[in-house]
Amino acid sequence: MFRFLHAADIHLDSPLRSLESYDDAPVEEIRGATRRAFENLIQLALQEQVAFLILAGDLYDGSWKDYNSGLFFLDQVGKLQKENIKVFMVLGNHDAASRITKTLHLPDNVYLFSSRKPETVILDSFHTAIHGYSYPRRDVKDNISLSYPNPDPHFFNIGILHTALSGRSGHEPYAPCTKEDLIAKGYDYWALGHVHTREIVSEDPWIIFPGNLQGRHIKEPGAKGATLVTVSDRKVLSTEHYELDRVRWYSCSVDIGGCETIDDVLERTYDQVKEAKEENDYSLGLRLEISGTSKMHQSLHADLEHFQAECRGIAASIGGVWLEKILLSTKSTTDQTHELYYDSPLQGLHESFTRYKNDPDKLQELIPDLHSLQKKLPHEFHEKGELLPRDPDEVNSMLEEIQEMLIKRMLEQHKS
Repeated sequence: MFRFLHAADIHLDSPLRSLESYDDAPVEEIRGATRRAFENLIQLALQEQVAFLILAGDLYDGSWKDYNSGLFFLDQVGKLQKENIKVFMVLGNHDAASRITKTLHLPDNVYLFSSRKPETVILDSFHTAIHGYSYPRRDVKDNISLSYPNPDPHFFNIGILHTALSGRSGHEPYAPCTKEDLIAKGYDYWALGHVHTREIVSEDPWIIFPGNLQGRHIKEPGAKGATLVTVSDRKVLSTEHYELDRVRWYSCSVDIGGCETIDDVLERTYDQVKEAKEENDYSLGLRLEISGTSKMHQSLHADLEHFQAECRGIAASIGGVWLEKILLSTKSTTDQTHELYYDSPLQGLHESFTRYKNDPDKLQELIPDLHSLQKKLPHEFHEKGELLPRDPDEVNSMLEEIQEMLIKRMLEQHKS
């Protein structure tokens, strides 16, 4: 019997995205979370005395020039070398774009699979054959699983593959293949990477995405970690998911319907944030969405900066909670549409926003130079994501916020 660890999508030193910049925001702590998660992985490997560790692609995060990421990796796998624990890894799409990957000299206990063609490594002491293939370039669009070697009938066969299978939301369709393709190959275990959400695709044979080791932004919420696999007599006895992340991302919605005062809103916000923290005993990167129909709608929009400061104070008082973003999606108890009389500026504003709310492509046409402008901005601006989000829900949220602000100002001028 032996055990091995399967991890993927480490993205060492991945740049932080979307965390609001404000005094005392733990930017450096969260930026270091990918390293702390990898340290946890190494400690788990040592603690469980695994036979080997599999890294199924995207150890790094693209074309970074900072070799400290590579030096950190070497230091960590050096701890495994002292205990005769080997590491088998393939390059994923991000690794293929990394300068570090191309120049770093790997220690003897780390085996990097070829990017020329799929190959096999035999581990006689564990009666195991490991098959793998590294991306030669970022955008691998072929079904490379078809060219993997045939299984050795005398060994436990593992395939390492960085793939989106037949497609997964939010992930580029690299190395496309089907579950049936992998089953037909005849391996006993497929160690997949690329998809950042844990998924057991099949149990006969085992085909697993362990998910990424550390969530990097709000679209990668929940527990992250690696899979510990126990093998006996060339069969998988068990697979266990170990949570190894250091920072959790979480969305918290606060319905302020019925709130009469700002104190009511803050009290309800405190209760919801406290409950979120109690459910997640980790450092928490929190997106706070204030929703519902309330008399406090206009007051919140009128003094948004003060309300945001109050929310940050709530997070600080609870401890271990930092606000990734605060979104207002509230509605007024009074209907402003009566102000939108025929042929008025307000009517035109309302119609324009309605036209573009559900069509981000049309909105893009209005500002064709926005993305080229972003490319010219300093690197720190790129970490905040795109200036104009592509996700329809984010676009609608942004438009509603802008519309509310403009209507409020126009009404104020109209009444003065």
